[in-house]
Amino acid sequence: MFIRLFCCWLLFGVAVQAWAQGESSASAVSVSDKGKPHIVASYSKHGLNNAKKTTKVPVYQYRQANGVMAFSDRPPEDSHYQVYLFDCFACQLDSEIDWQSIALYLTEYDHTIKQAAKKHALEGALIRAVIHAESSFDVKALSKTGAMGLMQLMPGTARDMGVQDAYNPRQNIMGGSRYLAKMLAHFNGDISLACAAYNAGPSRVKQYQGIPPFPETQAYVQRVKILLKRYRRAERS
Repeated sequence: MFIRLFCCWLLFGVAVQAWAQGESSASAVSVSDKGKPHIVASYSKHGLNNAKKTTKVPVYQYRQANGVMAFSDRPPEDSHYQVYLFDCFACQLDSEIDWQSIALYLTEYDHTIKQAAKKHALEGALIRAVIHAESSFDVKALSKTGAMGLMQLMPGTARDMGVQDAYNPRQNIMGGSRYLAKMLAHFNGDISLACAAYNAGPSRVKQYQGIPPFPETQAYVQRVKILLKRYRRAERS
């Protein structure tokens, strides 16, 4: 029953996605871009809430021997599979994570992050905060709307930023950092607006003349800023 209901929800979500985005990228540089599709989903890396919202159930996507795509709450024994993320790690409104104390990723991809920070004139702490918020440093993260890798690049954004393989950590960090730097430049160095644009698209930030009134985007910006402060503090210590 869970899988049947999930598949119906998934098909509905895809229809909403097609209506909402055109083919927007996690963020092409143009202000006409709508950013990542705005789909409300209480789903995270930890799984889908069950009916009583007491546990999280992971959902696995894989292709069966007959070629039909399947979704299950159990990983297949003899097939490659993908665990779906329905939104960025820090966008979940029902998250029970304490963002003031969650463990930080202080050494992962250190060389690449330092290179990206230098090349694009960014704080390394900001790059780490965005990666943490987007994917919790899961290099294989894939959202339902197609955002990929550490910095959750949509296909169009990856292409615009010169990323050939969004699951390659170096390419993803370099491309995502390049885009983040463009958003910062576009919004005159305002980190809150740049992060909102990274999440919801620059056109939405311009439309609302500030952080869009989407609860997921507002939660995302708030949590990125918490993580940024903590990564800055860790760098100084």
